Amino acid sequence: MRAIADWRLRIADWTHALRIRNPKSAIRNPLLFALAACGRSDGPRATVTIPAGASLDAAIDSLAASRVLAHPGSFRLYAKLRGLGGSLKSGVYLLRQDESWSDVVATLERGRGVEQRFTVREGLRLAEVADLARAQLRIPRDSVLAAAEDSALLAGLGLPDEAPSAEGYLFPTTYLLPLHIGARELVRVMTHQFIAQWSPEWQARLDSLRFSRHQLVTLASIIEAEVRYDPDRPFISAVYQNRLKRGMRLEADPTVSYAYGRRLKRVREKNLAVRSSYNTYLHAGLPPGPIAQPGRASLAAALYPATVPFLFFVAQPDGKHIFSVTYAEHLAAIQRVKQLQRAARAPPRSGR
Repeated sequence: MRAIADWRLRIADWTHALRIRNPKSAIRNPLLFALAACGRSDGPRATVTIPAGASLDAAIDSLAASRVLAHPGSFRLYAKLRGLGGSLKSGVYLLRQDESWSDVVATLERGRGVEQRFTVREGLRLAEVADLARAQLRIPRDSVLAAAEDSALLAGLGLPDEAPSAEGYLFPTTYLLPLHIGARELVRVMTHQFIAQWSPEWQARLDSLRFSRHQLVTLASIIEAEVRYDPDRPFISAVYQNRLKRGMRLEADPTVSYAYGRRLKRVREKNLAVRSSYNTYLHAGLPPGPIAQPGRASLAAALYPATVPFLFFVAQPDGKHIFSVTYAEHLAAIQRVKQLQRAARAPPRSGR
């Protein structure tokens, strides 16, 4: 290993001397490019920050200080020959010490720095997304909430004027994000993902349903909050849309829970009187906005409900729903669910 290191130093010194005599000759020098390919594949990693607007010399100084480059002078010539000075991207990079020059240049040209995974599951509320961002991305919770409620930012992102916040538009998926991402950029990335997921044919479908996109997202968020068994989505969508057409209140338990500002383990009779425009037991029609982040499946279910006459549903202990057309059928279904719940709580009989 020491012999190799000495050989590299001799080449570096020779290349430096050659550059002084005739810089252009380095272009024809295969030894410089041979040296560029050298590097360790198992060296320790170092985190290097290249600030926005940094010059090539400043970037090289940072790389050398982190021991990514052993010969910064020779690398400077190589980087200039490769045109890195005009294509240097800022960012936070994770590079191996004594990384090959070609890999360093490729990384800084591509601009893909250190990334972190951020997973948002379907059905999370804005406040819960903010909690997740604080825990995983170290972004202050209040900063996320403020960005998500910034009307100027939302307008610039193309969100509807009637959207009071980015609630419903922070698309649930797994993101690869740069280190130290800010709250506003996080909101931008997540809402852009929502827009990217919106299929072109969905807009025409909205017109036939006589829904605005904001109303559709609001309905999809309620469906998302109700469903535990995926095949039920289009049927739950049908129930809500049938009720809307008839002028019936939605009476959706998740909207009551949202009105409380926290998740209720169970919505009880006393909870149904909470004063809020989101309480669909008190107010007809859809609430003012989404109550969570719907996934693509719930958006599709809201757009394409099942063609059924159901007006009621009740959840069974296994998460599947019983759907009914009449209120009498619905009451019978509730009794059936209570029987199933009692059976589930009953202690098992001892064998003889």
